[in-house]
Amino acid sequence: SQDGRYIVDGSIIDLEDKINLTEKTKNKLTQQLIKGYDEKKMIVFPAEGKTRHTITVFTDVDCPYCAMFHKEVPKLNNAGITVRYLMYPRAGPGSPTFIKSVSVWCADDQKKAIGMAKEGGVLEAKTCDNPVLEQFKLGQQIGVTGTPTLILENGKILPGYLPASQLIKLLDNQG
Repeated sequence: SQDGRYIVDGSIIDLEDKINLTEKTKNKLTQQLIKGYDEKKMIVFPAEGKTRHTITVFTDVDCPYCAMFHKEVPKLNNAGITVRYLMYPRAGPGSPTFIKSVSVWCADDQKKAIGMAKEGGVLEAKTCDNPVLEQFKLGQQIGVTGTPTLILENGKILPGYLPASQLIKLLDNQG
């Protein structure tokens, strides 16, 4: 309001253009945060051939839907989609899942280790300088509330699991 007594708590919609301005602004901020994050601190499964799309996924090594998503990664890679993982141990810092995430990051072969962890395999406990806490905090800043959470190139946030076929269609149709 004019006197500063009231505040709008919710989305601001442009009714003429039918655009959710709040979501558009949030997507832009998310896009900037992800673009500003060093890819060397991610576990990357690159696209086969020419990269058509890149998605960034907040994942939890003990999440069953993340395990389902991980099984779809080869299909996504074959379709020209690069998948970049950021750790988001839902139980938080110090939890067994957090410690397992650190072991994945510190493994000699991170890609193999993340696959083993998601399949319930036993990993060698390892520690090293790692970005797991930093990634967890980034997820909180973006508003991640569950896993997997997919971040598209335009900053759009997709919470939850999507089969590769649906995700490929969605990415191809986003323009």
